[in-house]
Amino acid sequence: MSYQDFITSKVQWGNQQGFDPGEPPSWLYDFQAYLFDWSIRQGRGAIFADCGMGKTAMQLAWAQRVIEHTNKPVLIATPLAVGAQTVAEAERFGIEAKRSRDGFFDGSKCVWVTNYEQLPKLDPSQFAGMVGDESSAIKDFKSRTKSVVIEFMRTIPYRLLCTATAAPNDFWELGTSSEALGLLGFRDMITKFFKMEQAGGGHAWGRTKYRFRGHAEKPFWSWVCSWARAIQKPSDLGFDDTRFVLPGLVESQVEVVARKKREGFLFDLPAQGLKEEREERRRTIVERCEMAASIANSHDRPCVLWCGLNDEGDMLERLTNDCVQVKGSMSDEAKEEALTAFGAGQIRCIVTKPVIGAWGLNWQHCSDVVMFPTHSFEQYYQSVRRCYRFGQKNTVDVRIICSEGETNILKNLQRKQEQARRMFAELVHHMNDSLRLVTSDKFKERETVPTWL
Repeated sequence: MSYQDFITSKVQWGNQQGFDPGEPPSWLYDFQAYLFDWSIRQGRGAIFADCGMGKTAMQLAWAQRVIEHTNKPVLIATPLAVGAQTVAEAERFGIEAKRSRDGFFDGSKCVWVTNYEQLPKLDPSQFAGMVGDESSAIKDFKSRTKSVVIEFMRTIPYRLLCTATAAPNDFWELGTSSEALGLLGFRDMITKFFKMEQAGGGHAWGRTKYRFRGHAEKPFWSWVCSWARAIQKPSDLGFDDTRFVLPGLVESQVEVVARKKREGFLFDLPAQGLKEEREERRRTIVERCEMAASIANSHDRPCVLWCGLNDEGDMLERLTNDCVQVKGSMSDEAKEEALTAFGAGQIRCIVTKPVIGAWGLNWQHCSDVVMFPTHSFEQYYQSVRRCYRFGQKNTVDVRIICSEGETNILKNLQRKQEQARRMFAELVHHMNDSLRLVTSDKFKERETVPTWL
């Protein structure tokens, strides 16, 4: 083995395993055509594109081209209720797509759409490619969904992951995404690029904190750049932003006063710890739901109300005019029917939990959002982004209803929001910087080597 071969064997790059895609579909925007071309040539890659950037269009174009190349079907796995939207988009672009709600598969060589929960009922050997839509579902290395998806994709030749929230608070998702694509495993990523942090700082995963190894940050981003592309707006890839300008976003806090004081307290104080926060949420449920419903009832525009507790959802449904609730006890078909009806403007107000409806749906017709505080930044981001996404024409008004005792939850959410904003900006910056370095001609220049080498 030569020294160059030895060095090459140590580099963890996502080597291209795709093919020449030919001309991109005419209905893709210029930056989408670039990402389509890159992902087909890559064979196994990830597209981290912000909400409204056309991930569905890109993954449908990707799937159709893989079908044409292999003469085998391609599977798209989506969150619940996004499947119907994906099939409708496929019809709009003239792509044949079928749903598999319960593991049904008749061998048709077309795009098949299912939700993640149905993967164990399907045979991966029947598909030439798979797309993981809203792939943040696999970011938790302990989650059952992550294990199922990675096992299902393990033998599939062509793979694509798409999400808007890559690594919302840390680099966890990057490792699990790489593992799903058959590249560097999550644990191997930790070992190669990070070391355990002894005191302060670092990225918290579980109860352990890690930081980059010395001089490992740039190699890390170069490695990510070898199998992923990140984009918040077209100009991140050098394209024009004119057609992708978001309207305003107004986020405001509406504080309610509890009618009943906490036992043993003369004044309401911020809750300390999860136990007190849960008690505070239960104690103020009537006041918060009444305020949320009054905001939704003050106009006749579409409105989405996000809740976290079953009792909150039931109360909001009773108090809000022209309202339908989507809850966990409903069948998948009933949930999908209600969510689709709201998206089509057939229902004015909808009440549901973020875990049910906050991923992948296009609700640009709605610009009024009412919700309660949460510690999960990803849930908050996705809940807002159902409405605040490219294609929205109006200023989006987000009202967060909270009591005085929930101020610490809001502070934690705001901290995570700022952290996530910086991290995604850094993700785009480092990735594009690494991309420029990788494609630079300067590495082709001959360098003078010291005589002792």
